[in-house]
Amino acid sequence: MKLVYSPPSPFVRKVTTLIHHVGLNDHIELINVKTTALSVAEEARAANPLGKIPVMILGNGKAIFDSRVITRYLDEFAGSNLYPEEKIYDILTLEALADGIMESAVSITHESKLRPDNEQSPSWMEAQWSKVLHAVKALDEGEFKAMDGEMNMGQIAVACALGYLDFRHDARQWRIGHSNLASWNVKMMKLPALIKTIPTD
Repeated sequence: MKLVYSPPSPFVRKVTTLIHHVGLNDHIELINVKTTALSVAEEARAANPLGKIPVMILGNGKAIFDSRVITRYLDEFAGSNLYPEEKIYDILTLEALADGIMESAVSITHESKLRPDNEQSPSWMEAQWSKVLHAVKALDEGEFKAMDGEMNMGQIAVACALGYLDFRHDARQWRIGHSNLASWNVKMMKLPALIKTIPTD
């Protein structure tokens, strides 16, 4: 199998964290591409008509995406049970929330880094950050059962989302007023797979 990826992406980090966590490194070839919303890598476009990453190319040449599809596939492939059936909807909902944090945070990054200053919309960026803060507040207040108990993919996704906030939006200081989530994140970041996948440019 092959993974078309770029390390800065939080969606990619979800997948690579799972790969490290369940020991699939030797089964997957990593294809590192330079790609942005404005300049799509040829490898990404060839594998996914949308040009988005990550994309997993299976042994038979079939490509699957997006990150949630890939993580479900790899979890089944490895038999790692990061989506236990008895908690499946709690975990999928938590993962969807984490992905929403990522989407808003990446949108802010694109607005600030890819658009000229005179074309940027501060109100758009603040609206996206408001979504992030509402999600962080809900996580801090313990609204999602899947945050507790044995390791699951929802928890990994949340850790990757928070890691992206640290990576690209550290100045916004999401931890302020969210001490419960901050403490949870400290514990999660001891996971070797998360340490190995800390994002870089």
